[in-house]
Amino acid sequence: MEITIEISYYPLLDKYNEPVKMFINELSHNKQVTIEPGIMSSVITGQYDDVMNLLQNKLKPFLKNFPSVFTLKISNSCKSCK
Repeated sequence: MEITIEISYYPLLDKYNEPVKMFINELSHNKQVTIEPGIMSSVITGQYDDVMNLLQNKLKPFLKNFPSVFTLKISNSCKSCK
């Protein structure tokens, strides 16, 4: 099943841009999903297991290393949203 996730990352730091760039860069290394970075959020599209495994592996280091807030919206019906 294909899903789309809209994700926003808010590092609670004065220099918040660097962790955001690092996070998007980490996500972009995965060729099994599509990443569309935006100004306020990014959109990740792919097969459910691929997207969820990517998030499971990439969120934890940022949560450990930076005070962070992530917001996510998950949909399985956004094929027409592209």
